[in-house]
Amino acid sequence: MARSTSKDAQALFQSLRSAYVATPSSLKIIDLYVCFAVFTAIIQVVYMAVVGSFPFNSFLSGVLSCVGTAVLAVCLRIQVNKENKEFKDLPPERAFADFVLCNLVLHLVIMNFLG
Repeated sequence: MARSTSKDAQALFQSLRSAYVATPSSLKIIDLYVCFAVFTAIIQVVYMAVVGSFPFNSFLSGVLSCVGTAVLAVCLRIQVNKENKEFKDLPPERAFADFVLCNLVLHLVIMNFLG
């Protein structure tokens, strides 16, 4: 039983890897940016757990900034992906402009929340 589960997991990872190799480099860069934002949020949560959360609004602002940026980057990835038929008429420049504008609004709100 455990042997077949291990083989299934290896087959799944192999198929995911072969599918991801065909992904354009622009989408891989966005994926790396999302991973960085999520990793930064995790580091902030671990730091808060170890040291404490004295200025709690600062901790919350930092985590929400990372998570919000990651969500916006995922939306950008969905819009820029050529295989997504729903956004086929949307030029990549417009998607990136929307991403930048939404990030600007997000970070203005975050800066306001800091106090």
